[in-house]
Amino acid sequence: MVTKSETTEILTQPKLEEVTKPSFQRWLKHFLYMPAAKRYFNKQDQQAIAHAVEQAEQGHVGEIQVVIEGHIPANQAYHQDTRSRAQQLFAELGVWDTEFNSGVLLYLNLCERKVEIVIDRGIMNATEQQVWDGICQAVIEQMQHQAYRLAMVQGVFEIGKVLADFYQHSRPDIKNELGNAPIILG
Repeated sequence: MVTKSETTEILTQPKLEEVTKPSFQRWLKHFLYMPAAKRYFNKQDQQAIAHAVEQAEQGHVGEIQVVIEGHIPANQAYHQDTRSRAQQLFAELGVWDTEFNSGVLLYLNLCERKVEIVIDRGIMNATEQQVWDGICQAVIEQMQHQAYRLAMVQGVFEIGKVLADFYQHSRPDIKNELGNAPIILG
């Protein structure tokens, strides 16, 4: 379990002072949610997202990891909202552990209909929160029109553009540190 290093503070469980207000309503919503991630994203959709990640990572050292989750596990939903769940997955999946601290997690929670982006410390000071919020909003708007695959693919490409701008002088021959396939959870 990763808890802390000299340059970053990443926790797999939310820090006590950052714990979201407990919510029985949120817990019940996630507890009763029927698994749907594979219903919204079939194999062809997953392949399209993986191809988009591969394309969006070309020419720079930025790494994109897509996680699509049906619902937060019931044993965590009482104390954890989508933001803290995305941060937990960012740590557990090692998105923070890229050579140039260039990892970005695009997290979709179908139960809450929320999108979260968690960025690594290498990019944090060079970008503004408005950029990431705009990408999240664009994904949500596309999903409201039931264009799930398109929403995620466009979100990945937009993240890729931000990474390409930031890492414009990067070596294009860098190895792929994270898998391109989206991770589908419950």
